[in-house]
Amino acid sequence: MNQKITIRDVAKYAGVSPATVSYVLNGVKKVSDETKYRVLEAVKELNYQPNFTAISLSKRKSNMIGVMLPLVDDSLATIFKENHYYSEVISGIEYVSRKNGYDILISGAGNPEDCKNWITKRNLDGLLFLGTFSENLYKEMKTLSTPIVLIDTYEEYAKHYHNIHVDDELGGYLATKHLLQLGHRSIGFVAHRLTNSPVDTKRFIGYNKALAEANISVNQELIFEGHDSSFENGYRMGEKVLALGDKLTAVFATSDILALGIMKALNEHGKQVPHDYSIVGFDDLTISNYSTPSLTTVRQDVFKKGVVSAETLIQAIEGKIQTLARIHLPVEIVKRDSTSKR
Repeated sequence: MNQKITIRDVAKYAGVSPATVSYVLNGVKKVSDETKYRVLEAVKELNYQPNFTAISLSKRKSNMIGVMLPLVDDSLATIFKENHYYSEVISGIEYVSRKNGYDILISGAGNPEDCKNWITKRNLDGLLFLGTFSENLYKEMKTLSTPIVLIDTYEEYAKHYHNIHVDDELGGYLATKHLLQLGHRSIGFVAHRLTNSPVDTKRFIGYNKALAEANISVNQELIFEGHDSSFENGYRMGEKVLALGDKLTAVFATSDILALGIMKALNEHGKQVPHDYSIVGFDDLTISNYSTPSLTTVRQDVFKKGVVSAETLIQAIEGKIQTLARIHLPVEIVKRDSTSKR
């Protein structure tokens, strides 16, 4: 096995001191252009791989961004396998990060103290956090000076951080209003969870608002909680919709994944969408246009949300913004083939 090339080997090859090599690699302007060229040529000739951990410690900057996602059953496997929303957000984050010379590390939001230790151990320059931001986690995070951007977070203490989200209440209103305009009066609401999901709660408020405008009271029998966002869970919610028979004619689901699962269950039990049931989702993920029928949904630009979140964090890391950012991205209804007149 070839011996690992060290900084001393590079220095010897270039005829300079190890300190000079370190200056060049760290961008310290203490050497002439000629010496810099010699050092870089030596690095290239010897195929020297710098120890970036040591470099980041010496510069107190790692050029690494942490992305923290919610855990399901102590794992990230479920959300990556079942929920394309996170994949599209991370695509936007990765695109901007790479373009600006940053790498990303992904972890799950478990024990608050472990989360804090992960950030410090990895010497992260900043953190993007998606989803519910618990009070215990806030208490740990507020002891850090690391810039943090929250995505889809509504907790009271979220006001102490940069925050990116869409108008979830308006989205719930638009989805329900669309179904009402088509003549539906018995409209089901399917959420991941209402008990501890501020996002779904906002969408439920929009749902209630649209019904109230139409002088329709909320029927608790038509409210469903799935407890996670997965296709299989949507399928189970679809079976619950079927169990109600003709008590409802339309469903607003708080994510495309849930909506697609519901449609699958209806189809397998001999029901046709939109002939028997009209279905509206939320997100406008790429797959929503590929389903049969294609899914009517509330569009938020999920990729752009990732882009804007990463741009905001990098600006905060580099000292380009001094005040907390509050960015509200737009939503709109996208009408496809899963809804029709009653």
